[in-house]
Amino acid sequence: MKQGSSNGYYDYDIIVAGAGIAGMVAACSAAKYGKGNLKILVVDRNDEHEAGKKCINGWICGDAVGKKNVDYMSKHIGLKFDKPEIEKEVKGVVAYSPDHETAIYFDGEGYILNRRLLPLKQLNYALKLGIEFRWNVALRQVIAEDGYVKGVQGIDLKTNEPFKATAKVVIDCTGIASMLRSTLPIRSYIQRSIDKDDLEATGRYILRFDRTKDDRTYFDPDYAIIHLDQIIAPGGYAWVFPKGENKVNIGLGVQHRSLELRNMVLKKNDNLKSLIDAYIASNPVISNARLADGFEDHGNAWGTWQVSVRRQNDCLVANGYMLCGDSAWMPKPLDAGGIGPALIAGVIAGKDAVNAIEACDYSEYSLWQYNIDYINEYGYKTAGLEVFRRFLQTLSNEQINYGMKHFISKLDVEKITQGEHPDFSYVDKVSMLIRGILHRKTAEGLKYTAEKNRVLVEHYRNYPSNPDKFNEWHNRLIHILNEAFEKFKVRPEIYAVY
Repeated sequence: MKQGSSNGYYDYDIIVAGAGIAGMVAACSAAKYGKGNLKILVVDRNDEHEAGKKCINGWICGDAVGKKNVDYMSKHIGLKFDKPEIEKEVKGVVAYSPDHETAIYFDGEGYILNRRLLPLKQLNYALKLGIEFRWNVALRQVIAEDGYVKGVQGIDLKTNEPFKATAKVVIDCTGIASMLRSTLPIRSYIQRSIDKDDLEATGRYILRFDRTKDDRTYFDPDYAIIHLDQIIAPGGYAWVFPKGENKVNIGLGVQHRSLELRNMVLKKNDNLKSLIDAYIASNPVISNARLADGFEDHGNAWGTWQVSVRRQNDCLVANGYMLCGDSAWMPKPLDAGGIGPALIAGVIAGKDAVNAIEACDYSEYSLWQYNIDYINEYGYKTAGLEVFRRFLQTLSNEQINYGMKHFISKLDVEKITQGEHPDFSYVDKVSMLIRGILHRKTAEGLKYTAEKNRVLVEHYRNYPSNPDKFNEWHNRLIHILNEAFEKFKVRPEIYAVY
């Protein structure tokens, strides 16, 4: 390792891999909690003027985030979002049943962001905090020695020269397909790979359009719309998120297995793009749709990406190494929203990395507090929502219509608005009125997910205080989840009525 540097034997105190939302927040958090005394480097594969770009298609995202998550970040690290990176303020989310007869409003202020402009705001803030950047570097793996991660290495994409840098702690924010995580060479409880059933293929357009009529079930300038429909978006949902009076982020996500079964039953050959194009064409409000082409959307008006819809990685740390954001599979399992948890996790990761450095202990034991802090703040609820998501994917449109109309109470709406699993206590009150085996099965499934959620939340509230107790805790978690997963399997008959 490098000798004689200003901070000992390392090039940096902290290296953040990836300059996306999670990476930028983690770096800024570390700089703030370190009070300017730490040497921090952010490494990204993009050019500086394309900071945060997720893939060749651009900054592909649904762009929505709750105000309370932004406020959490602002309170802790001082970074505030405003126009132009906030493109539209919304009052909440409204979910429509497949037959459009039931609308459930989840009120709560939120923002539709411009992901092309947001990284520029974050970058300017980070530079003021003295954070260093290295652009155009594709990271391939960590540097490991004596059972510790001690840096990162890769290739400079402009010079084709090797890149290496060492650090006391590496925070991996390189995304869902992180090579650093998947090739992690040291002993760790971190899961290296994700099951394909825990991935959704998603895609969206950013469009400008003419409004031919007013129909708030298809476009609402005040609410982010979600359409639940197993034919339109099998295993996922479709969305219409307003970015202005005549501008929209519109797309959908599907589960791979659900799409295959849907196509088989309906004798279709649809793919993600064909489903999105059909969804847009069926929208009666949108006409003369064209790709948004201003600077703020340049290179970002169309794209697809994979998103995780499971609980976060069951362990987030190893010796000298931390996971954050998409690298840790943090998007919420129910709606695949990733910005909110990235903001929260970034703040916590930066703070806990600083605490470990100040203690001169970068071990798994020292960094373990990050697991506990993230779970207590956000992660305790994600396993229950993962079970709920798996249940929803087994329902037909008929079951969704009936369930949304009869089984959701105001208290359930409040729970979901807060990102919690609903209790579905109203199901017991109407159980004697439920007619038909199909709807009874739906009611039983809802009650089952609520009970599983209570068990899982309690289990996560007892997350092990150190690595020595992890195996026992984890074995119990997998047992609970497998029992639920065995019960909820996607079957072709949910599409057979069409």
